[in-house]
Amino acid sequence: MKGNSYYSRKLHSLLGVIPLGLFMIEHALTNYSAFEGGQQGFKDSVDFLHGMPLVFFLEMFIIWLPILFHGVYGLYIAYQSNSNVGNFNYGRNWAFTLQRVTGVITFIFVVWHVYETRLQVTFGNTTYEELGSHMHDIVSNPVVFAIYVIAVLAATFHFANGLWAFLVSWGITVGPRAQKVSFRICLGIFVIVSVLFLLSLFAFGSDEFASAPITAFTSASAV
Repeated sequence: MKGNSYYSRKLHSLLGVIPLGLFMIEHALTNYSAFEGGQQGFKDSVDFLHGMPLVFFLEMFIIWLPILFHGVYGLYIAYQSNSNVGNFNYGRNWAFTLQRVTGVITFIFVVWHVYETRLQVTFGNTTYEELGSHMHDIVSNPVVFAIYVIAVLAATFHFANGLWAFLVSWGITVGPRAQKVSFRICLGIFVIVSVLFLLSLFAFGSDEFASAPITAFTSASAV
């Protein structure tokens, strides 16, 4: 049982960086094109992703299955974890606790977000052509917009802090100096990716996305 737990945790850690971490960065860049290039820029980015060969299988094995395992097993880890922040007020103890909290927030948000966007097309409640304005309607609600901001920051922190822990646990950064450097790099990743996501939220909330619909929201990497 102990050996199985070790390998499960290693797989959980690996999937959090590859492929999910890379997917998060790609997702941030794709959505940022809505801020940089407006509707047409976002449409072009999504068209490029959706035009990739075997996109269904890529999404299944690089996005959905890794998310399912990482999310469900992450909830199990969070349930088993004991926070000692109250006893030892150290930075890494706070980071340990926040990693579990943000993981739960991120998992709940991903389920809700997929239901609000991708599954609405599957259920026939909206169409691909209407998803641009549908996303605009979602983030136009101030409460929902605030939830998106919190969830984006939580997900980005979870990834950046998880990346730092991955480098340590896999023996890539050994020693205080290497870990200090990797901490600064991961902090920079957190700031940059967070900004990309936040700017894309403001773009989706703009009047431009309330008008003409975008017709290429068929990839899991969109929205």
